[in-house]
Amino acid sequence: MSFNSTASRPSLPEVHRSVPVPNVKNFWRKLLAYAGPGYLVSVGYMDPGNWATDIAGGSRFGYALLSVILLSNLMAILLQSLCVRLGIATGRDLAQMCHEQFSPRVSFALWIVCEIAIAACDLAELLGSAIALQLLFGLPLAWGVCLMGFDVLVMLLLQSKGFRYVEALIITLVGTIALCFAAEIWFARPSVGGILGGFVPSLDIVKNSEMLYIAIGILGATVMPHNLYLHSSIVQTRAFEPTIKKKREAIKFSTIDSTVALWFALLINAGILIVAAATFHMSGNHDVTEIQDAYKLLSPLLGVGVASAVFGFALLASGQSSTLTATLAGQIVMEGFLSFRLPPWARRLITRLIAIVPALITILVFGEQCTGDLLILSQVILSLQLPFAVFPLMMFTSDRKLMGTFVNPTWLKFTGWGVAILIAGLNGWLLWQTASGWISH
Repeated sequence: MSFNSTASRPSLPEVHRSVPVPNVKNFWRKLLAYAGPGYLVSVGYMDPGNWATDIAGGSRFGYALLSVILLSNLMAILLQSLCVRLGIATGRDLAQMCHEQFSPRVSFALWIVCEIAIAACDLAELLGSAIALQLLFGLPLAWGVCLMGFDVLVMLLLQSKGFRYVEALIITLVGTIALCFAAEIWFARPSVGGILGGFVPSLDIVKNSEMLYIAIGILGATVMPHNLYLHSSIVQTRAFEPTIKKKREAIKFSTIDSTVALWFALLINAGILIVAAATFHMSGNHDVTEIQDAYKLLSPLLGVGVASAVFGFALLASGQSSTLTATLAGQIVMEGFLSFRLPPWARRLITRLIAIVPALITILVFGEQCTGDLLILSQVILSLQLPFAVFPLMMFTSDRKLMGTFVNPTWLKFTGWGVAILIAGLNGWLLWQTASGWISH
């Protein structure tokens, strides 16, 4: 382990500028070279922590909340494009910029909050994978939690062979999730008219307090704080020339990459809600909110024996892809905020243990029925941390001294700050409602 100045050390040095970019004019070859990081980021928008809100929204209100998923995805596309801009224009990730621009006390406080958020995020993904193993193979949750601790070895093995292998694994897992939900939609035979109508915003969302609560849950849990740190780092794995022209080109292609990947995330999140609407809402099962309940009911209601198993495999792929990127984000955050470098295996082992220990204690002491509450707690912790990542991102990308010619134009400043304030406000409201619910119980 060692302490080094971030000014002399690139982000993720073991893979920094390791992916070659061909010096050709062919658009598609350039796009292929830059494709990958966006998919690592996209898994945070379809992780197990988001499944409960999508399932609850579909089972209770049919297709009505599809417009909320669309709105949240548009906000995510904007914020992730700012991460691309920051990482490529400055050569620093968001954590490094916080370390360099803020006082040591502020930077240290931001690091603590961020580490808690990453541990909470990792906890949600870990539980999601363990639940999937239990549903598919009958493995006790405690054993599933321990087994999932070994996936860090997969990340280390792949990264040692090249960052493209990590990206290939994540893209494969995302593709698996997409295929599983395409099959579920085929089994469910949803109403095309209902789906199209659901993407149109309705005043009923605001008028109905229960619908508004779930809508805010979908919006509030959409942007994962660690994704902002992660994306600003991994876009620097491309070996583009550090000139204004080539940086502008890198920003363009990396933004296309993340935008396309996030549209896949939109389709998957919408797919979860559509399946819940067509299967549960239309059959009168309006109270399905737990992942386990959805798994048990899918096959009987659809009359397709493999429907539940397909759902379970999608959940397993979701948990695995999300947890791999969360551990990678943990390395980026520690090195960026503290200029403190651990061997990658040690950093990822620490991140995994921080998630495994509370999960095991909760399961062994309070029983497996408490996993739902633990998932909710993880999302609340993420909500608390989000403003501490979004607001610095907007500050840095709007600062001409830091960004130079790549500074946010006026329209982007207003739009970005509006989205940041909206997301922070919605998360705050959701946190208040959740805390009030716990207190009342």
